[in-house]
Amino acid sequence: MKKTAVVILNWNGAELLSQFLPGVEQHSLGAAIYVVDNASTDKSVAYVRSKHPQVHLIVLDRNYGFAEGYNRGLASIEADIYVLLNSDVEVTPGWLEPVLSIFETNQNVAACQPKILDWKNKSQFEHAGAAGGYVDKNGFMFCAGRIFNSFEEDHGQYDSDREVFWASGACLFVRADLYEAAGGLDPDFFAHMEEIDLCWRLKNMGYTIWAAGQSKVYHIGGASLHMQHPYKVFLNFRNNLFLLTKNYNYSPLLPRLLTRMILDGVAAFKFLTEGKPRFFLAVFKAHFHFYLALRGMLRKRKARTLRKPNKVGLYSGSIVADFFLRGKKSFHDLDPQKFEY
Repeated sequence: MKKTAVVILNWNGAELLSQFLPGVEQHSLGAAIYVVDNASTDKSVAYVRSKHPQVHLIVLDRNYGFAEGYNRGLASIEADIYVLLNSDVEVTPGWLEPVLSIFETNQNVAACQPKILDWKNKSQFEHAGAAGGYVDKNGFMFCAGRIFNSFEEDHGQYDSDREVFWASGACLFVRADLYEAAGGLDPDFFAHMEEIDLCWRLKNMGYTIWAAGQSKVYHIGGASLHMQHPYKVFLNFRNNLFLLTKNYNYSPLLPRLLTRMILDGVAAFKFLTEGKPRFFLAVFKAHFHFYLALRGMLRKRKARTLRKPNKVGLYSGSIVADFFLRGKKSFHDLDPQKFEY
């Protein structure tokens, strides 16, 4: 087995560590386990030191967020494969081997994820990654097993290994050398979608992203920031514009950005009609912050590496139109001819 490091980024998550870290130790034999602490003010550090002395502990001087927190923690870890694991994930027996086998058999695989199921409803796929991520022509993200707020039950329909567009940061396996070559996670994202940005950069370098159908974990989701929080809405809308600006290369960027901004405006007014004024304001705040950061994002776009970009998992249709207008609520309802393979 390749030298594997399971790395949990923690911020004030002592309760989650006490709940899930024992299982990670039990089911990750052969891998080194690390907790990178983002300057927690609870009892996280004391808990790891006293209850899990075999776990390597890296304590950062302040909260750097998800992206930079991982970058700083991983900089001091030597491994062939990094596993970026959320602290609110329950792993299962044998979860590592199917994913690592994909790396062993295909040297062009840069990153991979297991099936991610809902910890509260273990027969149902979870929001953050489900059975592997895809992107439509307007930059909207969706998953096998989850489109917007429609979740599939797991009946084994995604038990085969598949190439996808992006893998989830809730449980992200990535080659260490390619993580470094791609520049790691972008700290300008702070949190949310930074793993999609990393996967997209790796695809632009010509590598592949996979989902392992024979490995599964259970994710609580929203443990650090609830799904229905205006700040999460802000991050998702802003960071999605960051993603497109940095990485999109399948047609002229400006028309795609303008289309996306119009659709974001529609979403904002939908929030308003639903009685969610704070979400409405979060979308407009996201666009304002995007304009402020646009010059820097364009510099990053210019500096990107384009080496036989891999388009597998790109959906040429509009997932918004398919879901809300055509009633296509599950992944298998989508036209397979609209996917790049």
